Amino acid sequence: MEAAQFWNRVAASYARSPIADTDAYEATLERVRTHLKTTDHALELGCGTGTTALRLADAVDCYTASDFSSAMLEIGREKARAAHITNVDFRTVELGGAQLEEGYDVALAFNVLHLVPDLPAALEQIRGALRPGGRFISKTPCWPDSAVPLKYRALGTVLPIMRLLGKAPDFVKLRPVAELEQLFRDAGFDFIEVGDYPKHPPSHLIVAQKPLAH
Repeated sequence: MEAAQFWNRVAASYARSPIADTDAYEATLERVRTHLKTTDHALELGCGTGTTALRLADAVDCYTASDFSSAMLEIGREKARAAHITNVDFRTVELGGAQLEEGYDVALAFNVLHLVPDLPAALEQIRGALRPGGRFISKTPCWPDSAVPLKYRALGTVLPIMRLLGKAPDFVKLRPVAELEQLFRDAGFDFIEVGDYPKHPPSHLIVAQKPLAH
């Protein structure tokens, strides 16, 4: 199943589903806000139905919320209208697809990088969209660094079955935290802050920066 088709089909049920860990979500938003400026032009990749975009919109000047699912974006637009939020622009963008517009002050990607088939290329694409000194803020579910619990070992068996049943996207790759961080370094990012929200299993927050031009 095409990724966009999958997310279009599940968009309505996704929008109705509650946040799994509200404490970790709120802690993440608190940390993210400390790295945003009211003058920022922000780009969120994989915004889904726009919940996080609408929560962070008041912290920046303008916010481009992008996704490749048209159904997700339409729900986001409806939520923005209902909340009278006018500085969020919902756009169709595929991470890893066409080149991104350049000159953003900050890019954001929450719970999406593990769904990108060619993550090194996507990180290069994001880096290219940022101005020198621009920030990239992401949070990504990762494998535990310690012994992998039974329920995570079982994912390798369960995911293919879920895909056949149309219950999971075609590509999912969870990486250890150290591997994810190394991909950021390889893409030329400098680290500002890292953290796990929640810690177990780690959902890894990385606040990184594109170096200033020499």
